[in-house]
Amino acid sequence: MFASFRQTTDIIEKRGADTLEPAHADVYRGKPGRPLNLILKARHDFLSIWRKNDYTNRVSSMKLLGRQIVIVNSPEAIKYVVATRHENFERKSPQMRRALEFLLGDGLFISDGETWKQRRPLVNDIVHKNRVPAFGKIMETTSTELVQRWNDMPDGASVNALYEMAGLTAEIISRSVFGNDLGEDAANAVTEGFTSYQSLIDSINIGYFLGFDEGLPVLRTPKLRRSVKRIHGIIDKVVEDHLAGRGDNNSMVELLVRRQSRNPELKLDVVALRNEAATIFMAGHETTAATLTWAWYLLSRAPWVEKSVHEEIERVCGGKVPTLDDVPKLEWCRAVIEETLRLYPPVPILARQATAADRIGDIDVKPASLILIVPWLLHRTEAFFKDANLFKPERFLGGRKPIPYSYIPFASGPRVCPGLQFGMTESILCLAIIAQRFKVRVAEDARVEPQCRLTLRPRGGLPVTVHRR
Repeated sequence: MFASFRQTTDIIEKRGADTLEPAHADVYRGKPGRPLNLILKARHDFLSIWRKNDYTNRVSSMKLLGRQIVIVNSPEAIKYVVATRHENFERKSPQMRRALEFLLGDGLFISDGETWKQRRPLVNDIVHKNRVPAFGKIMETTSTELVQRWNDMPDGASVNALYEMAGLTAEIISRSVFGNDLGEDAANAVTEGFTSYQSLIDSINIGYFLGFDEGLPVLRTPKLRRSVKRIHGIIDKVVEDHLAGRGDNNSMVELLVRRQSRNPELKLDVVALRNEAATIFMAGHETTAATLTWAWYLLSRAPWVEKSVHEEIERVCGGKVPTLDDVPKLEWCRAVIEETLRLYPPVPILARQATAADRIGDIDVKPASLILIVPWLLHRTEAFFKDANLFKPERFLGGRKPIPYSYIPFASGPRVCPGLQFGMTESILCLAIIAQRFKVRVAEDARVEPQCRLTLRPRGGLPVTVHRR
Protein backbone atom coordinates (compact mmCIF):
# COMPACT_ATOMS: atom_id res chain seq x y z
CA MET A 1 0.00 0.00 0.00
CA PHE A 2 2.97 2.31 0.47
CA ALA A 3 4.46 1.65 -2.98
CA SER A 4 3.21 5.00 -4.30
CA PHE A 5 5.15 6.82 -1.55
CA ARG A 6 8.49 5.24 -2.41
CA GLN A 7 10.69 7.63 -4.32
CA THR A 8 13.47 6.90 -6.77
CA THR A 9 15.56 9.09 -9.04
CA ASP A 10 16.16 8.39 -12.71
CA ILE A 11 19.79 9.21 -13.42
CA ILE A 12 21.14 10.06 -16.86
CA GLU A 13 24.81 9.52 -17.72
CA LYS A 14 26.08 9.30 -21.31
CA ARG A 15 29.64 8.70 -22.46
CA GLY A 16 31.19 8.91 -25.90
CA ALA A 17 34.73 8.66 -27.25
CA ASP A 18 35.38 12.30 -26.45
CA THR A 19 32.13 13.53 -24.89
CA LEU A 20 30.66 13.19 -21.41
CA GLU A 21 27.20 13.96 -20.12
CA PRO A 22 27.85 13.34 -16.43
CA ALA A 23 25.31 12.04 -13.95
CA HIS A 24 22.24 14.17 -13.40
CA ALA A 25 18.59 13.63 -12.53
CA ASP A 26 16.12 13.29 -15.37
CA VAL A 27 13.41 15.95 -15.66
CA TYR A 28 10.25 15.59 -13.59
CA ARG A 29 7.21 14.29 -15.48
CA GLY A 30 4.68 13.94 -12.68
CA LYS A 31 1.15 15.23 -13.13
CA PRO A 32 0.63 18.85 -12.03
CA GLY A 33 -1.63 19.71 -9.11
CA ARG A 34 -0.33 16.99 -6.81
CA PRO A 35 1.55 18.82 -4.02
CA LEU A 36 1.98 15.72 -1.85
CA ASN A 37 3.81 13.88 -4.64
CA LEU A 38 6.05 16.90 -5.20
CA ILE A 39 6.88 17.19 -1.49
CA LEU A 40 7.71 13.50 -1.23
CA LYS A 41 9.89 13.76 -4.33
CA ALA A 42 11.69 16.81 -2.95
CA ARG A 43 12.31 15.10 0.40
CA HIS A 44 14.00 12.23 -1.43
CA ASP A 45 15.87 14.32 -3.99
CA PHE A 46 15.54 18.07 -4.52
CA LEU A 47 17.24 17.81 -7.93
CA SER A 48 14.60 15.61 -9.56
CA ILE A 49 11.56 17.87 -9.06
CA TRP A 50 12.34 20.20 -11.97
CA ARG A 51 10.44 20.05 -15.24
CA LYS A 52 11.96 20.72 -18.65
CA ASN A 53 10.59 24.28 -18.70
CA ASP A 54 12.39 25.07 -15.44
CA TYR A 55 15.69 24.84 -17.35
CA THR A 56 14.83 27.97 -19.36
CA ASN A 57 15.45 31.72 -19.05
CA ARG A 58 12.40 32.77 -17.06
CA VAL A 59 10.81 33.70 -13.72
CA SER A 60 7.92 31.47 -12.68
CA SER A 61 5.60 31.14 -9.71
CA MET A 62 3.59 28.36 -8.10
CA LYS A 63 1.74 27.66 -4.88
CA LEU A 64 2.51 24.75 -2.59
CA LEU A 65 -0.07 24.24 0.16
CA GLY A 66 -0.86 27.95 -0.02
CA ARG A 67 2.75 29.24 0.08
CA GLN A 68 3.93 31.20 -2.94
CA ILE A 69 7.18 29.92 -4.47
CA VAL A 70 8.97 32.06 -7.04
CA ILE A 71 11.66 30.34 -9.13
CA VAL A 72 14.12 32.88 -10.51
CA ASN A 73 16.16 31.54 -13.45
CA SER A 74 16.91 34.75 -15.35
CA PRO A 75 20.23 36.60 -14.89
CA GLU A 76 18.54 40.03 -14.88
CA ALA A 77 16.00 38.91 -12.29
CA ILE A 78 18.72 37.23 -10.21
CA LYS A 79 20.62 40.52 -10.15
CA TYR A 80 17.44 42.23 -8.97
CA VAL A 81 17.02 39.76 -6.10
CA VAL A 82 20.62 39.45 -4.88
CA ALA A 83 21.88 42.98 -5.59
CA THR A 84 19.31 45.64 -6.57
CA ARG A 85 16.76 44.64 -3.91
CA HIS A 86 19.14 42.72 -1.68
CA GLU A 87 17.71 44.08 1.57
CA ASN A 88 14.23 42.76 0.77
CA PHE A 89 15.57 39.31 -0.09
CA GLU A 90 18.60 38.97 2.21
CA ARG A 91 16.87 36.58 4.59
CA LYS A 92 17.69 32.90 4.17
CA SER A 93 14.65 30.65 3.87
CA PRO A 94 13.07 29.23 7.05
CA GLN A 95 14.13 25.78 5.82
CA MET A 96 17.81 26.73 5.72
CA ARG A 97 17.72 28.72 8.95
CA ARG A 98 15.89 26.01 10.86
CA ALA A 99 18.08 23.29 9.36
CA LEU A 100 21.34 24.94 10.40
CA GLU A 101 20.56 26.98 13.53
CA PHE A 102 21.19 24.03 15.88
CA LEU A 103 24.65 23.61 14.37
CA LEU A 104 25.67 27.19 13.52
CA GLY A 105 23.57 29.33 15.88
CA ASP A 106 23.51 32.86 14.48
CA GLY A 107 26.59 32.32 12.31
CA LEU A 108 27.05 34.51 9.25
CA PHE A 109 25.70 31.94 6.77
CA ILE A 110 22.17 32.06 8.20
CA SER A 111 22.11 35.42 10.02
CA ASP A 112 20.54 38.58 8.66
CA GLY A 113 19.76 42.16 9.71
CA GLU A 114 22.12 43.86 12.16
CA THR A 115 23.92 40.64 13.10
CA TRP A 116 24.81 40.02 9.46
CA LYS A 117 25.81 43.66 8.86
CA GLN A 118 28.15 43.66 11.86
CA ARG A 119 29.84 40.34 11.21
CA ARG A 120 30.06 40.24 7.43
CA PRO A 121 32.94 42.78 7.22
CA LEU A 122 34.69 40.98 10.07
CA VAL A 123 34.57 37.55 8.44
CA ASN A 124 35.26 39.04 5.02
CA ASP A 125 38.52 40.54 6.31
CA ILE A 126 39.58 37.20 7.76
CA VAL A 127 39.11 35.15 4.58
CA HIS A 128 39.82 38.00 2.13
CA LYS A 129 41.70 37.11 -1.04
CA ASN A 130 44.68 39.17 0.17
CA ARG A 131 45.13 36.68 3.02
CA VAL A 132 45.17 33.61 0.75
CA PRO A 133 48.98 33.71 0.28
CA ALA A 134 49.36 33.34 4.05
CA PHE A 135 47.60 29.98 3.83
CA GLY A 136 49.12 28.71 0.58
CA LYS A 137 51.84 26.75 2.35
CA ILE A 138 49.23 25.02 4.51
CA MET A 139 47.36 23.90 1.39
CA GLU A 140 50.59 22.62 -0.20
CA THR A 141 51.80 20.77 2.89
CA THR A 142 48.48 19.14 3.74
CA SER A 143 47.88 17.96 0.16
CA THR A 144 51.42 16.55 0.01
CA GLU A 145 50.74 14.62 3.21
CA LEU A 146 47.72 12.99 1.55
CA VAL A 147 49.87 12.09 -1.49
CA GLN A 148 52.43 10.48 0.82
CA ARG A 149 49.71 8.53 2.61
CA TRP A 150 48.32 7.27 -0.70
CA ASN A 151 51.86 6.31 -1.74
CA ASP A 152 51.99 4.00 1.27
CA MET A 153 48.93 2.10 0.00
CA PRO A 154 49.08 -0.60 -2.69
CA ASP A 155 48.63 0.67 -6.24
CA GLY A 156 44.94 0.50 -7.14
CA ALA A 157 43.83 0.74 -3.50
CA SER A 158 40.15 1.43 -2.90
CA VAL A 159 39.10 4.57 -1.00
CA ASN A 160 36.01 6.74 -0.78
CA ALA A 161 36.96 9.97 -2.55
CA LEU A 162 34.37 12.04 -0.67
CA TYR A 163 35.73 11.04 2.73
CA GLU A 164 39.33 11.43 1.58
CA MET A 165 38.67 14.94 0.27
CA ALA A 166 36.64 15.87 3.36
CA GLY A 167 39.54 14.81 5.59
CA LEU A 168 41.98 16.79 3.45
CA THR A 169 39.95 20.00 3.40
CA ALA A 170 39.01 19.69 7.09
CA GLU A 171 42.70 19.59 7.95
CA ILE A 172 43.48 22.55 5.68
CA ILE A 173 40.71 24.72 7.10
CA SER A 174 41.53 23.72 10.68
CA ARG A 175 45.17 24.68 10.28
CA SER A 176 44.11 27.96 8.67
CA VAL A 177 41.15 28.80 10.90
CA PHE A 178 42.39 27.27 14.12
CA GLY A 179 46.13 27.66 13.70
CA ASN A 180 47.03 24.07 14.58
CA ASP A 181 46.65 20.50 13.39
CA LEU A 182 43.19 19.12 13.82
CA GLY A 183 44.46 15.56 13.69
CA GLU A 184 42.98 12.59 11.89
CA ASP A 185 40.58 11.58 14.67
CA ALA A 186 39.13 15.07 15.12
CA ALA A 187 38.94 15.67 11.37
CA ASN A 188 37.08 12.38 10.95
CA ALA A 189 34.77 13.24 13.85
CA VAL A 190 33.78 16.55 12.26
CA THR A 191 33.38 14.97 8.81
CA GLU A 192 31.29 12.09 10.12
CA GLY A 193 29.34 14.43 12.38
CA PHE A 194 28.31 16.66 9.49
CA THR A 195 27.54 13.68 7.26
CA SER A 196 25.22 12.36 9.96
CA TYR A 197 23.73 15.82 10.51
CA GLN A 198 22.89 16.20 6.82
CA SER A 199 21.25 12.79 6.66
CA LEU A 200 19.02 13.59 9.65
CA ILE A 201 17.82 17.02 8.50
CA ASP A 202 14.60 17.03 6.49
CA SER A 203 14.82 18.72 3.09
CA ILE A 204 11.40 20.30 3.59
CA ASN A 205 10.15 22.33 6.56
CA ILE A 206 6.50 21.35 6.37
CA GLY A 207 5.49 23.97 8.92
CA TYR A 208 6.48 26.76 6.54
CA PHE A 209 4.19 25.47 3.82
CA LEU A 210 1.39 24.99 6.35
CA GLY A 211 1.41 28.71 7.16
CA PHE A 212 4.17 29.28 9.74
CA ASP A 213 6.22 32.11 8.21
CA GLU A 214 9.26 31.23 10.32
CA GLY A 215 8.88 27.51 9.75
CA LEU A 216 8.92 25.09 12.67
CA PRO A 217 11.98 24.19 14.79
CA VAL A 218 13.77 21.02 13.83
CA LEU A 219 13.09 18.14 16.17
CA ARG A 220 16.37 17.66 18.06
CA THR A 221 16.47 13.89 18.26
CA PRO A 222 19.16 12.07 20.25
CA LYS A 223 20.98 11.17 17.01
CA LEU A 224 20.96 14.80 15.86
CA ARG A 225 22.19 15.97 19.28
CA ARG A 226 25.05 13.49 19.14
CA SER A 227 26.10 14.75 15.69
CA VAL A 228 26.13 18.37 16.86
CA LYS A 229 27.88 17.49 20.12
CA ARG A 230 30.75 15.85 18.21
CA ILE A 231 31.28 18.96 16.10
CA HIS A 232 30.78 21.53 18.86
CA GLY A 233 33.04 19.68 21.26
CA ILE A 234 36.01 20.00 18.90
CA ILE A 235 35.37 23.61 17.86
CA ASP A 236 34.60 24.77 21.43
CA LYS A 237 37.94 23.51 22.68
CA VAL A 238 39.79 25.36 19.94
CA VAL A 239 37.99 28.64 20.65
CA GLU A 240 38.55 28.29 24.39
CA ASP A 241 42.27 27.64 23.79
CA HIS A 242 42.48 30.87 21.82
CA LEU A 243 40.67 32.85 24.49
CA ALA A 244 43.14 31.44 27.02
CA GLY A 245 46.05 32.70 24.92
CA ARG A 246 47.09 29.35 23.48
CA GLY A 247 46.24 30.17 19.86
CA ASP A 248 48.33 30.78 16.77
CA ASN A 249 48.72 34.52 16.20
CA ASN A 250 48.14 34.09 12.45
CA SER A 251 44.98 32.01 12.59
CA MET A 252 41.55 33.26 11.58
CA VAL A 253 40.06 32.54 15.00
CA GLU A 254 42.83 34.50 16.69
CA LEU A 255 41.94 37.45 14.46
CA LEU A 256 38.33 37.16 15.61
CA VAL A 257 39.45 37.15 19.23
CA ARG A 258 41.63 40.24 18.73
CA ARG A 259 38.87 42.08 16.89
CA GLN A 260 36.46 41.42 19.77
CA SER A 261 38.96 42.79 22.30
CA ARG A 262 39.18 46.04 20.29
CA ASN A 263 35.44 46.21 19.52
CA PRO A 264 33.41 44.91 22.50
CA GLU A 265 30.21 46.12 20.83
CA LEU A 266 30.48 43.15 18.46
CA LYS A 267 29.48 40.94 21.41
CA LEU A 268 31.56 38.03 20.18
CA ASP A 269 31.31 35.89 23.32
CA VAL A 270 32.43 32.27 23.39
CA VAL A 271 29.17 31.11 21.80
CA ALA A 272 29.31 33.73 19.03
CA LEU A 273 32.96 32.95 18.36
CA ARG A 274 32.10 29.26 18.17
CA ASN A 275 29.25 30.00 15.78
CA GLU A 276 31.45 32.00 13.40
CA ALA A 277 34.31 29.50 13.66
CA ALA A 278 31.87 26.66 12.98
CA THR A 279 30.40 28.54 10.01
CA ILE A 280 33.82 29.19 8.47
CA PHE A 281 34.89 25.62 9.16
CA MET A 282 31.79 23.88 7.83
CA ALA A 283 31.40 26.11 4.76
CA GLY A 284 35.14 26.08 4.10
CA HIS A 285 35.76 22.35 4.23
CA GLU A 286 32.46 20.86 3.04
CA THR A 287 32.10 22.83 -0.19
CA THR A 288 35.68 22.30 -1.33
CA ALA A 289 35.56 18.60 -0.45
CA ALA A 290 32.44 18.17 -2.57
CA THR A 291 33.98 20.11 -5.48
CA LEU A 292 37.15 18.01 -5.49
CA THR A 293 35.13 14.80 -5.23
CA TRP A 294 33.04 15.73 -8.28
CA ALA A 295 36.21 16.78 -10.14
CA TRP A 296 37.72 13.29 -9.67
CA TYR A 297 34.51 11.72 -10.97
CA LEU A 298 34.53 13.95 -14.05
CA LEU A 299 38.21 13.39 -14.84
CA SER A 300 37.77 9.64 -14.44
CA ARG A 301 34.94 9.69 -16.98
CA ALA A 302 36.73 12.11 -19.36
CA PRO A 303 40.32 10.86 -19.85
CA TRP A 304 40.92 13.32 -22.74
CA VAL A 305 40.45 16.19 -20.26
CA GLU A 306 42.58 14.44 -17.66
CA LYS A 307 45.34 14.15 -20.28
CA SER A 308 45.28 17.94 -20.81
CA VAL A 309 45.46 18.46 -17.05
CA HIS A 310 48.46 16.12 -16.71
CA GLU A 311 50.27 17.75 -19.63
CA GLU A 312 49.72 21.20 -18.14
CA ILE A 313 51.03 20.19 -14.70
CA GLU A 314 54.13 18.70 -16.36
CA ARG A 315 54.65 21.83 -18.46
CA VAL A 316 54.18 24.27 -15.57
CA CYS A 317 55.69 22.35 -12.67
CA GLY A 318 57.96 19.72 -14.15
CA GLY A 319 58.86 17.30 -11.37
CA LYS A 320 58.40 19.73 -8.49
CA VAL A 321 55.28 19.79 -6.35
CA PRO A 322 52.82 22.47 -7.52
CA THR A 323 52.82 25.56 -5.33
CA LEU A 324 50.66 28.62 -4.83
CA ASP A 325 52.84 30.53 -7.30
CA ASP A 326 51.89 28.01 -10.01
CA VAL A 327 48.13 28.46 -9.62
CA PRO A 328 47.77 31.40 -12.08
CA LYS A 329 49.47 29.27 -14.77
CA LEU A 330 47.35 26.16 -14.19
CA GLU A 331 44.62 27.19 -16.62
CA TRP A 332 43.29 23.70 -17.32
CA CYS A 333 43.13 22.91 -13.60
CA ARG A 334 41.19 26.12 -13.01
CA ALA A 335 38.85 25.38 -15.94
CA VAL A 336 38.15 21.88 -14.60
CA ILE A 337 37.25 23.32 -11.17
CA GLU A 338 35.07 26.05 -12.69
CA GLU A 339 33.24 23.56 -14.90
CA THR A 340 32.83 21.21 -11.94
CA LEU A 341 31.27 24.06 -9.98
CA ARG A 342 28.94 24.73 -12.91
CA LEU A 343 27.73 21.15 -13.16
CA TYR A 344 27.77 20.39 -9.43
CA PRO A 345 27.44 23.64 -7.44
CA PRO A 346 28.13 22.83 -3.76
CA VAL A 347 24.95 24.63 -2.67
CA PRO A 348 22.63 23.90 -5.61
CA ILE A 349 19.62 25.80 -4.24
CA LEU A 350 19.79 29.36 -2.87
CA ALA A 351 16.55 30.09 -1.03
CA ARG A 352 15.43 33.48 0.26
CA GLN A 353 12.36 34.77 2.04
CA ALA A 354 10.69 37.98 0.84
CA THR A 355 10.40 40.53 3.63
CA ALA A 356 7.87 42.76 1.87
CA ALA A 357 5.74 42.62 -1.26
CA ASP A 358 7.76 43.08 -4.44
CA ARG A 359 7.80 42.32 -8.14
CA ILE A 360 10.37 40.05 -9.79
CA GLY A 361 10.17 40.15 -13.57
CA ASP A 362 6.45 40.01 -14.25
CA ILE A 363 5.62 38.12 -11.03
CA ASP A 364 4.01 39.89 -8.05
CA VAL A 365 5.65 38.59 -4.88
CA LYS A 366 3.82 38.39 -1.57
CA PRO A 367 5.50 38.95 1.82
CA ALA A 368 7.06 35.77 3.30
CA SER A 369 7.10 34.07 -0.11
CA LEU A 370 9.87 31.61 -0.90
CA ILE A 371 12.30 32.86 -3.55
CA LEU A 372 14.36 30.10 -5.16
CA ILE A 373 17.50 30.80 -7.18
CA VAL A 374 18.70 27.37 -8.27
CA PRO A 375 22.27 27.18 -9.60
CA TRP A 376 21.52 23.56 -10.54
CA LEU A 377 18.94 24.88 -13.04
CA LEU A 378 20.72 28.09 -13.97
CA HIS A 379 24.03 26.40 -14.81
CA ARG A 380 22.26 23.82 -16.99
CA THR A 381 20.18 26.31 -18.99
CA GLU A 382 21.03 26.09 -22.69
CA ALA A 383 20.44 29.83 -23.23
CA PHE A 384 23.47 30.55 -21.03
CA PHE A 385 25.68 27.49 -21.62
CA LYS A 386 25.82 25.69 -24.97
CA ASP A 387 25.69 21.91 -24.50
CA ALA A 388 24.74 22.69 -20.92
CA ASN A 389 24.68 19.09 -19.68
CA LEU A 390 28.10 18.22 -21.13
CA PHE A 391 31.41 18.40 -19.26
CA LYS A 392 33.40 20.95 -21.29
CA PRO A 393 36.06 22.75 -19.22
CA GLU A 394 37.27 24.53 -22.37
CA ARG A 395 34.27 26.86 -22.04
CA PHE A 396 36.28 28.56 -19.25
CA LEU A 397 39.62 28.74 -21.10
CA GLY A 398 41.08 31.75 -22.90
CA GLY A 399 39.55 34.33 -20.62
CA ARG A 400 35.98 33.34 -21.56
CA LYS A 401 33.41 34.40 -18.96
CA PRO A 402 29.75 33.41 -18.54
CA ILE A 403 26.95 35.96 -18.80
CA PRO A 404 26.86 37.98 -15.54
CA TYR A 405 24.59 36.37 -12.93
CA SER A 406 24.28 33.16 -14.99
CA TYR A 407 27.10 31.43 -13.08
CA ILE A 408 26.85 31.72 -9.30
CA PRO A 409 28.38 28.67 -7.56
CA PHE A 410 29.34 30.91 -4.61
CA ALA A 411 26.08 32.93 -4.69
CA SER A 412 26.35 36.61 -5.70
CA GLY A 413 25.70 40.15 -4.55
CA PRO A 414 26.41 41.23 -0.95
CA ARG A 415 25.89 37.64 0.26
CA VAL A 416 28.52 36.18 -2.07
CA CYS A 417 30.65 33.62 -0.23
CA PRO A 418 33.48 35.55 1.51
CA GLY A 419 35.76 32.53 1.13
CA LEU A 420 35.43 32.38 -2.66
CA GLN A 421 39.11 33.00 -3.44
CA PHE A 422 40.27 30.75 -0.60
CA GLY A 423 38.11 27.89 -1.89
CA MET A 424 39.03 28.36 -5.55
CA THR A 425 42.76 28.48 -4.81
CA GLU A 426 42.53 25.48 -2.51
CA SER A 427 40.60 23.43 -5.09
CA ILE A 428 43.01 24.18 -7.94
CA LEU A 429 46.12 23.55 -5.87
CA CYS A 430 44.85 20.32 -4.28
CA LEU A 431 43.73 19.02 -7.69
CA ALA A 432 47.15 19.75 -9.22
CA ILE A 433 49.18 18.24 -6.36
CA ILE A 434 47.19 15.00 -6.31
CA ALA A 435 46.75 14.69 -10.11
CA GLN A 436 50.50 15.07 -10.56
CA ARG A 437 51.04 11.75 -8.75
CA PHE A 438 47.78 9.81 -9.11
CA LYS A 439 44.92 8.90 -11.39
CA VAL A 440 41.63 8.48 -9.56
CA ARG A 441 39.24 5.96 -11.11
CA VAL A 442 35.51 5.43 -10.65
CA ALA A 443 34.38 1.93 -11.59
CA GLU A 444 32.97 1.78 -15.13
CA ASP A 445 29.69 0.28 -13.92
CA ALA A 446 29.33 2.52 -10.85
CA ARG A 447 26.01 4.36 -10.49
CA VAL A 448 26.82 7.91 -9.42
CA GLU A 449 23.83 9.84 -8.12
CA PRO A 450 23.95 13.52 -7.13
CA GLN A 451 22.13 14.08 -3.85
CA CYS A 452 21.05 17.48 -2.56
CA ARG A 453 20.72 17.74 1.20
CA LEU A 454 22.32 20.86 2.69
CA THR A 455 25.08 20.49 0.10
CA LEU A 456 25.47 18.54 -3.15
CA ARG A 457 27.29 15.24 -2.71
CA PRO A 458 27.32 11.88 -4.50
CA ARG A 459 24.81 9.68 -2.69
CA GLY A 460 26.80 7.31 -0.49
CA GLY A 461 30.07 9.05 -1.33
CA LEU A 462 32.29 8.15 -4.28
CA PRO A 463 34.16 4.81 -4.10
CA VAL A 464 37.30 4.99 -6.28
CA THR A 465 40.64 3.33 -6.83
CA VAL A 466 43.86 5.34 -6.83
CA HIS A 467 46.69 4.56 -9.27
CA ARG A 468 50.21 5.94 -9.26
CA ARG A 469 51.29 7.77 -12.40
